[in-house]
Amino acid sequence: MIWEAWLTLVVITLAVLVLTRDLISPAVAFMAAVVVLLVAGVVTPAEAFLGFSNPAPITVAALYVLARAVEKSGALQPIVRATLGTAKSVRGALARMTVPVAAASAFLNNTPIIAMLSPQIGEWADRRGDSASRYLMPLSFAAILGGMTTLIGTSTNIVVSGLLETEGYEPFTMFELTKIALPVALVGLVITILASPRLLPDRLPPRQEARTGGRSFSVRMIVEPGGPLDGLRMDEAWSALPKGATMVYFERDGEGAGQPRPDTVLAGGDFLTLLGDTDIVLKLHDVSGLASSQQPHLPFEFRSSRHAYFEAVIAPESRLVGQSLVDIRFLARYQATVVAIHRAGEPVHGHLAKAPLKPGDTLMVIADRGFGDRWRGRNDFLLVSRLGAPAPPLSRKAVVVLGVAAAVVVGAGLEVLPILHLSLLGALALVVFGILTPNDAKDSIDFDVIVVIGAAFGLAAAVDSSGLGGSAADLVASVVGGFGAHGAMAGIIVSTIALSSIITNNAAAALVLPIALTTAADFGVEPRAAAVAVALSASASFMTPIAYQTNLMVYGPGGYHFGDYARLGTPLTVVVLVGLLLVTVAG
Repeated sequence: MIWEAWLTLVVITLAVLVLTRDLISPAVAFMAAVVVLLVAGVVTPAEAFLGFSNPAPITVAALYVLARAVEKSGALQPIVRATLGTAKSVRGALARMTVPVAAASAFLNNTPIIAMLSPQIGEWADRRGDSASRYLMPLSFAAILGGMTTLIGTSTNIVVSGLLETEGYEPFTMFELTKIALPVALVGLVITILASPRLLPDRLPPRQEARTGGRSFSVRMIVEPGGPLDGLRMDEAWSALPKGATMVYFERDGEGAGQPRPDTVLAGGDFLTLLGDTDIVLKLHDVSGLASSQQPHLPFEFRSSRHAYFEAVIAPESRLVGQSLVDIRFLARYQATVVAIHRAGEPVHGHLAKAPLKPGDTLMVIADRGFGDRWRGRNDFLLVSRLGAPAPPLSRKAVVVLGVAAAVVVGAGLEVLPILHLSLLGALALVVFGILTPNDAKDSIDFDVIVVIGAAFGLAAAVDSSGLGGSAADLVASVVGGFGAHGAMAGIIVSTIALSSIITNNAAAALVLPIALTTAADFGVEPRAAAVAVALSASASFMTPIAYQTNLMVYGPGGYHFGDYARLGTPLTVVVLVGLLLVTVAG
């Protein structure tokens, strides 16, 4: 390889390593990589910023606006009603949930679908005496499978279509991917429905999980001086706590901290870290003699009519990642106070306000009732749901929103106009009709995703022009070329799936596509078939919670552990691999 190829490889590798350690956001990492390659002369300014003049990021931005209008108008409520039925068996309930979700995800951004359904399914499972963990991961996987089936089902398909256009090929049509992805999605749904009850952990209902170390929030309380608990032994004070609460940490100024002992005599000012589900956390704040360690930071009283409790799941690109609540000045920034934290697989010990936060952490916050409207759909949180809130009503404007969405889909399917034109007209119509304000439309766009898409085009140009793509294709040929076209395409598909599990789907597709096109030419595979394989394999994000945003959205609310995703995700990944190999090489 020439020096440009080596430099491109080093820069991309460093960007990937930085992302795997959550040091900076994907947008910053990939833009920094593009700038380095631009300054080094590996790419020209036109190549570096080609993505920002491509239809792909603009189309994705316009579809974000459409998704926000669907969510705000309550147009998803028919899906919610179809999903939450009275099926007696787990598999029957899964069928009712996954099929409509997959169908809706083929045409709508799946993030608002999961954001709306996740808390309602949690409440529904509680009423059944069941665990939400049986349903939330299959729900996310159904949304991913459905999104693979059309051009607008996922931004990754749009990105690969845009990259194809820059390579001199025709972009994907609306339903070009459907004939390949639909059979894969249907088989995947069948496996999800049949295998989930066996492959997913059999967890207890959420209100019992605190007793067995399942989905529990860590909450830090203080013993009030002169209160009923001041002077009691730990084992005596235990009877005052809600049934199911677990004490995991004890702190006393001047005497350090550690595990609680039954014979320890409590004193005013002692800090206790306890575990419990949402109900237990709320009951702890009613125990006489105990107060929240966050009480001085509360802008209002507990149980007042002016506040509500919310669960907020931290996004991978959130400014909260790696920061503590103290560092970020949570109260001043969000006008809310964190009273408990849930972290999958481990309790959060010690001072909750000083613990570095991680993607997927679920915060229980107390705030004014407008907290959800202010922060839902923003980059800091993947999911914001109010505890005990009723389902949003179906707005009269929902008919207009669904009409606009149908016009975009039908117009694209009939090729009346390009998808870029239709999505922009749709977004404009939603503002003109008053469904969204201009600020609503602006706030609905995830600009980090747009920047990643734009930067990904620059990195793809560097992979191609530096010769790295050709060298990587030669490596693929030498390693798996002995198995012919099937082996070569298997190498491309597996590499794309693996890469999309640690960086964004869009970036993975952009980096692999130049290699895939060169490999396809070497083995006589149709270039469009190779592009389809890259697009769909980049969307096959089933193996880890960080692979796709809907996986992370249900990670905390479902009480999952990191390895749970591979249990159900492995057979789905195999289905995608085999299906794409059969179609790609045959096509």
